[in-house]
Order: sequence, then structure tokens, then C-alpha cells
Amino acid sequence: MLKTKPLNFTPVSNIFIERYMPKARGEFIKVYLLMLKYNISGEIGVSASIMASSLNLLESDIINALNHWNDEGVLKLVPIDKMGNFNIEFCDLSNDPVNSSKEINLLDALNEDSTKGMLRDIEGILAKPLSPKEMTTYLSWQKDFNFSSELILILIEYCVSKGKSDYRYIEKVAMAWHTMKITNIEQAQNYIRQTEDKWVKIKQILNYLGIKNMELMKPQEEMLEKWLVTYNFSIEIIEKACNICFQRLNRADFKYIDGILSSWNKDKLNTIESIENKEVAFKNASAKKNFSNSNNAANTGNTKPPLRFNNFEARDYDYDSIEKKLLGWDSDD
Repeated sequence: MLKTKPLNFTPVSNIFIERYMPKARGEFIKVYLLMLKYNISGEIGVSASIMASSLNLLESDIINALNHWNDEGVLKLVPIDKMGNFNIEFCDLSNDPVNSSKEINLLDALNEDSTKGMLRDIEGILAKPLSPKEMTTYLSWQKDFNFSSELILILIEYCVSKGKSDYRYIEKVAMAWHTMKITNIEQAQNYIRQTEDKWVKIKQILNYLGIKNMELMKPQEEMLEKWLVTYNFSIEIIEKACNICFQRLNRADFKYIDGILSSWNKDKLNTIESIENKEVAFKNASAKKNFSNSNNAANTGNTKPPLRFNNFEARDYDYDSIEKKLLGWDSDD
């Protein structure tokens, strides 16, 4: 017979500590560790409010952290229903695809002039010397991802322009480019241009809504991308929807704005002029209906239907006979 006891400690993967923890925000790490503790100790489930109370965070911080680790491939969020409930699975970090890259003989690679030139350029972009680990990582992309030296330099320049110089972040971007099958300079430049344009527009919309924090939740980011990319709406049209939301709710509400824009997209209203024409037509139709109702009321003289009491047929009574009966005079005596 085997007797099991709950662990008094929580084991943490070294891969998480070395690869994912350094680039994550402090509250995200706190959420991950507490979730890991719950998972190890056999908790059936937990709510965002309980975790927020335990960690002295906001519920939105908990949701942002879970979305972050889901995007990083550390956790897997599987929706249970449409009420925001999820099954949470901890991914096996030992199966990280980066760890399975082909072995790089760094000494042999450094004997090649082209390799030395690329690494020297990377050090210039990052403004620091590279560690052997970083050199191995960057060189592995040439074999694993079929990236050219020029493409690697563009990728690193792009990351540095965003204020991200940690090689783990750069590595994540490289994996994303590989997944999107970006293999040449032209594709990379088109992707960077589209991405930068999208985020410039997203920032403009958020400023219009009075939102200064760029840490969006995943559903909000997906809505913004849908408005800009899927619906292909201009900033002016999105701002008009925001104005309607402000007028009706006196606050910014992503779902309400999404409902307005989805309706316009369904009606194929893709210009300010077509939207305003639709509004004018709706107002005219409403005014015509109200005017028609007023005329109908005037034509009938605004008379009220007769009360049911007025249709009551009166009866004839012999009041003299009734009086005699009440006084007792109806008796022959």
C-alpha cells in the first residue's frame, strides 16, 4: 500500500526560470507560480477574484497574466463555456521547439568571415557583446528557419526599435516569423510595415477613447484588429462609432462599439457619407411615422371610445310604490 502526502513545495521548471521568467512582468510571474501551486496541490479550480485577493492584484491583472502565458505557450487556456470559464493546462516546457534545434559548432562557425561579420553587426545593433548562448541562438536560425544573415539583422533591428533587446524576446519573434513563413527581406519589410501601421492606428483609437494603457486584453485587441483589418474601416468611421457610444452610454464600451461597427459592416456602410445618409433616412422615416400617427388622431377628433357603463340600459322603477313599501303603507291594513 502506498501512502501519498501533499507536497510542501512547488517544483518550477528550470526552462521557465531561464527562458520565460526574465522577460515577464512581476505580476505575471506571481500569477503563474500561484497557479502552479494550485495545480501541484490538487486544487479543483480557482476564480480570478480569489487569486486577485491572494496576490493583492486586480482581476484584470490575473486575466492579462493568463493571456500572456497562453500566448507564450507556457499555459493552454481551453474555453469551457461562453461565461469566461477555462480549463488550464500546463504545457511541457521540455518540448520547447527552440531546444530541439540542431547543434551549432560555434568554433567552426566563427571561422567563417560571413558569420563573424553578421555577429559583429548584431553586437553593433544591440550595443553590447554577445554571449556564446546568444551567438548559438542567432546562428541556429540559418539552419532551422532558413533565415539569411540580412533577414536576421532586420529582425533584430525591428525588435530593438520596439525597445526589446533581450535575446529571448528576439528569439520569440524569430519563431513567429518562421511560423508565418517569412523567409526574405521583402516579406519581412511588408510585415513590419503592416504591423507598425496597425499599432499606430490602435494607439490613435485608444487615445480617442481616453485609454492610455497599451496593455490590452486579448479580446479587446482582437476587436480592434477586426475593425481595422477584417472590416477595413477608417479611423474616422471608428471614431464616429465611439462618439455614438459616448452619447448613449457616457463611457467607452468595446462591445457596444463593436455592435455598431458590426451592424455597419453588415449593411456595407464603409464611408462616413453612407453612414450619415442611413441616419438621415432613418430619422425621416421615424418623423413620417410620427406625423402619420398624429394625423390619424386628429382625423378622429381625438375622441375616446365610449365607456362600457354608457351602454348600460336603464330600468324603469315605480318610486311611489317603493316608498310605500319602505314605510309599510303598502299593507291593506
